[in-house]
Amino acid sequence: MHIELFLLDNLIWVILCGFFLINVFVTPNFLIYDNIINIFYHSAILSMLVLGQGLILLTGNIDLSIESTLAFAPAIAMLLSTKWIPGLDPVTTIFMTLAVGALIGLSNGYVVTKGGINSFIHTLSMLIILRGVTLFLVPFAIYQLDKVYIFLGSARTVANIPVAVFLMLAIFLFLNFVLKSTPFGRFLLATGGNPRASFISGVNTDRMVIYAFVLSGLLAAIAGLLAAGRQDAINNTMGKDMVLLSFAGAILGGASLFGGRGTPLGMLGGALLLGTISNSLTLVGINVFLLYACYGVLIFVAVVLDRAKVKLRELLFHRESIRKLKVSSLEPA
Repeated sequence: MHIELFLLDNLIWVILCGFFLINVFVTPNFLIYDNIINIFYHSAILSMLVLGQGLILLTGNIDLSIESTLAFAPAIAMLLSTKWIPGLDPVTTIFMTLAVGALIGLSNGYVVTKGGINSFIHTLSMLIILRGVTLFLVPFAIYQLDKVYIFLGSARTVANIPVAVFLMLAIFLFLNFVLKSTPFGRFLLATGGNPRASFISGVNTDRMVIYAFVLSGLLAAIAGLLAAGRQDAINNTMGKDMVLLSFAGAILGGASLFGGRGTPLGMLGGALLLGTISNSLTLVGINVFLLYACYGVLIFVAVVLDRAKVKLRELLFHRESIRKLKVSSLEPA
């Protein structure tokens, strides 16, 4: 049973390895070094949104505003440093970008917990509001960004590996440690798994939900920094249509729609799977509209997979319970 549960909990890596091996044989130029680096590089931005969405799902909520936060946070920070408070250094602008993302997450968390508004409804409204404000404030792209500001998204290191890849891996490993080995992580998982029991046990569940939304906003802002660096510009369409992919990546990576289950490393696998699928379909020359349709199929598959994993887990525990009952019945009184 332990092996079956392990495979079930790490199913995303089995799927990713299988899909990778298939592409090695059927997709031209897939295994070359530059293409593998390209998969990781182009997965970095989406992975931040997948992780942010996954943390929210752990609490039993959902955050639809992250794709708009991705564009809004760097846009506001850059306008502050160039027009509203000219002369700000790029390092301060980076921290302002992160602060804007965190503040959006903080407001989302407070409205959901203290206002009692459903997270889907509230973050949907924020998705539209933030995108609309970004379209108004940044009608045209902002070019010629400072080299320091775009460093995380554009710089390369040894063996031509982008800094964004190392940043992505560091964030996932750090948060995986936090969730597995700290009281904060246990409280966060407990909040989504059984909020009533957690509250009775002394966990401030509202505070944990707020923390999750703050982290989600912060990760969306980091994704905005990476996107701005990759294209050396800030435009009002950054992150568009990525929120559903973040949802799919988190669910594929092991996060549950019902909260309380999932790991950052699993979510990383979900993001890399989406990046690998996009890369392979592009290499074989699939039509862009069919690629978009494939994303829709992936979202459907993610939801079905989540339900199937819940059923399989229940079946495994049921079988184990029956086995223990049989063993106990055979033991002498």
